[in-house]
Amino acid sequence: MPAVIEAAALTKRFGATTAVDGLDLEIPRGEVFGFLGPNGAGKTTTIRLLLGLIRPTGGVARIDGNDSWTSPVQTHRKVAVVTADPALWPQLTARETFDLLGNLHGGHDGAYRDELVERFDLDVDKRIRAFSTGNRQKVALIAAFMTRADVLIFDEPTSGLDPLRKVVFRECLAEAKERGQTVFLSSHLLIEVEASADRVGLLRRGRLVEEGTFEELRHLSAVRIEATFPGAPPDLSGVEGVEGVHVDGSHLSFHVHGPIAPVLDAITPARPIHLTSHEPSLEDLFLARYGDGD
Repeated sequence: MPAVIEAAALTKRFGATTAVDGLDLEIPRGEVFGFLGPNGAGKTTTIRLLLGLIRPTGGVARIDGNDSWTSPVQTHRKVAVVTADPALWPQLTARETFDLLGNLHGGHDGAYRDELVERFDLDVDKRIRAFSTGNRQKVALIAAFMTRADVLIFDEPTSGLDPLRKVVFRECLAEAKERGQTVFLSSHLLIEVEASADRVGLLRRGRLVEEGTFEELRHLSAVRIEATFPGAPPDLSGVEGVEGVHVDGSHLSFHVHGPIAPVLDAITPARPIHLTSHEPSLEDLFLARYGDGD
């Protein structure tokens, strides 16, 4: 399947600082792609390059085959964007904002807009200046989804939303995917990406250090195992792949990399009465790659 969002050797330098360094991406139609990285990793710069808002130092970014820098009009016809702090017109009502943005985009799905207004619980006759941060974010999200754009690009899109509206946002992502829309989701909210993304890319210092499905990236982090025993826990020193052992009375917890058969062989003779294992979350994978200090 041809890629809808592409980056080939995409590079952006600001003086001596390289914000994006030889980035290669291919995101097919109908995929939700999670874009993760610590602050300063180059996520927002990448989005600006994809939108043709800044000129690449090297390489190329394309949306549906159109060069984002040399063909911005064709690119923007395909895209709807939501940032963490959307710039809206304070004197307009939400309803007027939807009409304006819909016309600028070349049309929108009015019935879906009305449905989204109800689901996001938004007062459309209130002026933007009277809205909280969360309500302004609702306006931006509804405006993006109502266009039914081929490509949806989100940069920290749920900033300020309450938990119930975050659930609505994830539902809208699923609906967009079902319609064949392509979603580029940049977020620090790892649970949001984990719940929605088909694939994720981990960006560090402008370079894509890992890319794949959640299952493919589980190798970055160990499985956590906890066990309770009728007596003293067994000694796991020397057992292959075991690290981070913590003993609290009869309770034992540890992490294991690789096969767990050697671990089971070591703990089974102690007859555990309770045993649980926890697959690594996306946050575990993130920390395993970047560490606490990065």
